Amino acid sequence: MTVNLLGLDAAGLTAFFAAQGEKPFRARQVLRWLHRFGQGDFDAMTDIARSLREKLGTVARVLPPTVVADRVADDGTRKFLFDVGGGNAVESVFIPEEGRGTLCISTQAGCALDCSFCSTGKQGFNRNLTVAEIVGQLWQARHALGAYDARDVDARQQDGRVISNVVLMGMGEPLANLDNTVTALRLMLDDNAYGLSRRRVTVSTSGLVPAMDRLRDECPVALAVSLHAANDRLRDELVPINRKYPLAELLPACLRYLEKAPRDFVTFEYVMLDGVNDSDFQARELLALTRNVPCKFNLIPFNPFPGSPYRRSSVARIRRFAEILIDAGVVTTTRKTRGDDIDAACGQLAGQVVDRTQRTTGHRTFPLHLEGREVCR
Repeated sequence: MTVNLLGLDAAGLTAFFAAQGEKPFRARQVLRWLHRFGQGDFDAMTDIARSLREKLGTVARVLPPTVVADRVADDGTRKFLFDVGGGNAVESVFIPEEGRGTLCISTQAGCALDCSFCSTGKQGFNRNLTVAEIVGQLWQARHALGAYDARDVDARQQDGRVISNVVLMGMGEPLANLDNTVTALRLMLDDNAYGLSRRRVTVSTSGLVPAMDRLRDECPVALAVSLHAANDRLRDELVPINRKYPLAELLPACLRYLEKAPRDFVTFEYVMLDGVNDSDFQARELLALTRNVPCKFNLIPFNPFPGSPYRRSSVARIRRFAEILIDAGVVTTTRKTRGDDIDAACGQLAGQVVDRTQRTTGHRTFPLHLEGREVCR
């Protein structure tokens, strides 16, 4: 059986080459070829002995997930659909901004957590993505964006055409796939691979407390917590994992995480649902809940999807909610909705999932067999 080298971090590649009777420095060479230069052809790895290249052709492969659709929104947001086999497809979104480019990637085919306001969760869950499937989204996106063609990488990074930031906020709960997520993160941070700063890689979680502690100890990066409510009663409804890890456990876990985090604050994400969690009282309740946790708030206008019972809070209501938080001295941003014309906005990602949970509610899916690059809604 051949080994997919795209899914091995530095330690994994070192062990692989040791098993082949090769020196440890071969791992560093191949790591650079694979990730820094985006090379998947062993014959093109010119500083490696021909005999080893020939051997790699028989015992290894470089197999990223296949891009089956690629759409660009009016605002420049770009959404990729990846075939990950078994009738499953996942989505990633590239968000270009002046001076930087952010890629939002997926970690699972579907999601088992079933948050009531999230389109992905309503598709059900099939499986965790492998390391190669997680990192492969970054690898393929860099190819599509021309990053591997750049002679002057710094110049491209200045104009936002390469990926300077990665957020694990796509399909799935990253910390429910912790082992593969941590290995993928190590590749993103490795100077011989993608060389991203810990401050520029963010993991978003709904609050899996034991996994938050493990992430802190094994590979701390920036942390975003999907909060969405300031009391257990409402959060139980919106984010069902709260029934297992309630706020009394989640907030102390955030404080523990900050002991090793690259940033001195946690970002609390808060989707704005009309008449559900957006009142003045609930803003003050949120301040009381988080008063002892260094944090910033990211308010997210709800992005509707077919069959959802929720509506987006009005612009005026979101502004008032933000004012209460800001007046209390807490940094608060309102996320700009990007890519909603191609269903690439927050909470809208829904590729194609062969549901094992039997909760699929008929949400749209994309056909995997596409001749063109345009996805039909």
